[in-house]
Amino acid sequence: MNFTEAVTYLYSLGNEMQAMKLGLDSISVLAGEFEHPERKFPAVHIAGTNGKGSTAAMVDSILRASKFRTGFYSSPHLVSITERIKVNGQSISEGDFARLATRVRETGERLVTLRKLDSLPTFFEQVTMIAFLFFAGQNVDLAVLEVGMGGRLDATSICRPVVTAITPVAMDHQQYLGDTLTAIAGEKAGIIKPGIPVVIAPMKGEAVVAITARAREVGAPLILVEQGVRAADLFQIEIAGDTEALRHIGKCHIRYRNSQAEYAAWVNLRGRHQAINALTAIHIAEQVKRAGFRIPLGAINEGLDNVVWPGRLEIDDRVGGSPALLLDGAHNVAGATTLRAFLNEYLNDLQITLIFGVMQDKDIKPMTELLFPAADRIILTRVGNSRSADPDDIAGPSDALRTQTVSDAMSAARRITPPDGLIVACGSLYLIGEIKALSGN
Repeated sequence: MNFTEAVTYLYSLGNEMQAMKLGLDSISVLAGEFEHPERKFPAVHIAGTNGKGSTAAMVDSILRASKFRTGFYSSPHLVSITERIKVNGQSISEGDFARLATRVRETGERLVTLRKLDSLPTFFEQVTMIAFLFFAGQNVDLAVLEVGMGGRLDATSICRPVVTAITPVAMDHQQYLGDTLTAIAGEKAGIIKPGIPVVIAPMKGEAVVAITARAREVGAPLILVEQGVRAADLFQIEIAGDTEALRHIGKCHIRYRNSQAEYAAWVNLRGRHQAINALTAIHIAEQVKRAGFRIPLGAINEGLDNVVWPGRLEIDDRVGGSPALLLDGAHNVAGATTLRAFLNEYLNDLQITLIFGVMQDKDIKPMTELLFPAADRIILTRVGNSRSADPDDIAGPSDALRTQTVSDAMSAARRITPPDGLIVACGSLYLIGEIKALSGN
C-alpha cells in the first residue's frame, strides 16, 4: 500500500471510537507475530482524562533535551495520522508509515485466516503496532506512550514501562469506562505495573483512592504530585498576563524545589493547569532518572521551556488585520471549565466569536452552559467525523449561526469578528484538526 491506500484501509476498519474493542488479546497476538517490538525499548506510560497529552509532550521534550533518542506516541492526530508517531520530535514519514501499515495489515489478515484471531485488529491496535515497530526499528532509547482510552485494556498497555503516570481523571467516555469517577480511575489505574513507580497528578479524592488502591495491590511505589503542590514554599507559579502580546499570554513560570533539585522554567504552554502538568512531568523525569537514565537538571528546565503541544490553548495571531485565533480541544466538561477560566482571566476584554463543534457522545449541555456565556457571537458547526453532533441539535441562543462545515464556520467567523477581536474554536480536537488543515498549519 502507498500512504493514501494505508490511511484509507485503516479508516475502513471503522470509526476509531465507535469500532473500538477494548482488550489486550488481539494486540498481544499481533505483537507476538512481530517478536514483540514493544519489549525492545523502555517506556514512560501515561494515562488520564485531561492533561495526559500535554504531560507526555513535556516528558518527551525533557528526554530529548537530555540527548536521548525518543519515540512519542499520542492520539488523536490533528491533521495527519503521521503526527501520532514521532522519533526525536519528527513525525514518521508517509513512506515508513505505509510500509509498516502494509506489514501490520498482512499479518492481521493472515492471523484471521489461520483463526488465531476472530477479527482484524482495530484501527487503534494497528496504528499502535505501527508505532511499536517504528520505535524498535529506530532504536529509540525511550518511548513516551500516551494511552488512547482508559488504560487497563488499552493497546498501549502491553509496553514495558520504567515509570507510569496518571494525570487528572474526570468524567469522560462513560459508556466504555464506567459511570463513576471511581470506576473510570480504576480503569486508568490498570496501567500500573508491579514494582514500577507511578506518578499521580492532583485530582479528586475518590479517583486518588482508586488509583492508590491499585498501586498498593501490585506493590508499585506511589509518587503523589499533590504533596509538592500543597507546600507553597516549595511550588510557586507566575503567569504572563500582557494582552498586548497574545503569543505569550497565559504562559506560566514555575519554581519548585525538593530534596532532589530546584527547578525554574517558563512552560511553553498556556493555562494555570499547565503548571500542574509541568510538575507532574518533573516527577516523571525524576523517576526515569532513578531508573538509570541520565537527566541533567538543565534538561528538565529546557524541556519545559521548549515543549510544543498544538491545539491546546494555542493562539495564532500572525495574520495582520485579521482577528486572532485561539484553538483548544476542550472536548469534555473539565476541558471546557479550563478554557472558560482562561478566557475569564486573560481575554474577557476582547470581542469573542466562539466556534463550537462537538462529538454527539459528549456531555454537551454542561459544556455549552460553561462556554457560551463567554462569547459575543456563537457559531455551531458540524465536524467532519461520523460521531459529530448536528449543530441543529445543539441548544444555543436564538442568534447563533449554524453551519454544516467547518470551512463555512471559519468563513463566517472571520466575517463577523472585528480585526481586534478573537475567534475561539473548541469542543473537539477533530474540529481543531480541520481548522489547522484549512489554514495550512
